[in-house]
Amino acid sequence: MKRRMSTRTLVFGAILTALVIVLQYISMAIRFGTFSITLSLTPIVVGAVCCGVGMGAWLGLVFGLAVLMTGDAAPFLAVSIAGTVVTVLAKGIAAGVLPALAYKLLKKYKTTVASAIAAILSPIANTGVFLIGCMIFFVPTILGWHGNIAAFLISIFSINFLIELVLNIVLIPVVVRIINLKLKNNI
Repeated sequence: MKRRMSTRTLVFGAILTALVIVLQYISMAIRFGTFSITLSLTPIVVGAVCCGVGMGAWLGLVFGLAVLMTGDAAPFLAVSIAGTVVTVLAKGIAAGVLPALAYKLLKKYKTTVASAIAAILSPIANTGVFLIGCMIFFVPTILGWHGNIAAFLISIFSINFLIELVLNIVLIPVVVRIINLKLKNNI
């Protein structure tokens, strides 16, 4: 049976899509260390939690495309176009799909806990898939930039990851709760 998306879901998805793009452009200016912070994870997870795996995948894909178009991935594109595209799109999609799956699995127990776990999984998926892509496609480049893998890992797991994680943990359960209350009250 083929389900159709409601108008509400389409509009909500369009708003979140625009928000992901805008936040990606804004986040390019916020750097702590080598990489810019990812502000787009919050709307990705909100969409994934509220609308499901398909919306999470879509918003993650949009995030990945925005990273490629903003020039944030330019240093990696100069080394391997295919490796960069695969890594960036995979990390974006994973950042939306994994939280959606976790929320779907856990929401029957407690929605606040399920949304908090989804919030935690998104930056872990984003950073984890990025690290896997770096290990597959960019080890010589990383060694040239950082001297060793340990310095690279420290730059990844420094303040950027922690800010992304804390922002998600604080914002997502609150936003999801507000949205669920609004939907329950049909507002």
